[in-house]
Amino acid sequence: MIDTVLTLKNVKTKTKITIKSLISVSLIALAVILPQLVHLVAGSAGGITWLPMYLPVLIGGCLLGSGWGVMVGALSPIASFLITSAFNNPMPALARLPFMVAELVVFALVSGMFSKMIAKNKWVAFPAVLIAAVVGRASFVGLVAIFSSVSSLSVSMVWAQIQAGFIGLILQAIVAPIIIIALHKLLIKEK
Repeated sequence: MIDTVLTLKNVKTKTKITIKSLISVSLIALAVILPQLVHLVAGSAGGITWLPMYLPVLIGGCLLGSGWGVMVGALSPIASFLITSAFNNPMPALARLPFMVAELVVFALVSGMFSKMIAKNKWVAFPAVLIAAVVGRASFVGLVAIFSSVSSLSVSMVWAQIQAGFIGLILQAIVAPIIIIALHKLLIKEK
């Protein structure tokens, strides 16, 4: 969506890259800060229930498209892990980190595929987020099943986490599109 907006405003390529970089860094920072706030308020189980890192990644995919969104999806859990490890409380846990990177990359990739459509019709944000969430969570289960022999995670453990996070996904399926629609209204003049 952002690319469409910048193209309509005849923004030069270098400036487009700068703007997308700033948005990406802001979303990664939000993906690191938001889980900390949720853990502060809701305890350690808050992350599994509310999935706070997913929201900025879904927004990133819808706003930035697949390419930039994938970068946000991949770097968000890595940045969080590195920063929180410095305080001896790594989040996500090392065993979950590669799976979460892959899952969030899928979230961003799928939601990003809808970015140009969202620029044309803001309501596409709802199916974009919903489809990204379903495919992303399915990829998480699939990867754990494939690598269960070398991972401490099991499919049953992941399925329990998915069930615990169902309310968070439902909330994000509502909140992320509302944010995208609000940004659409700010950035794109409708006829």
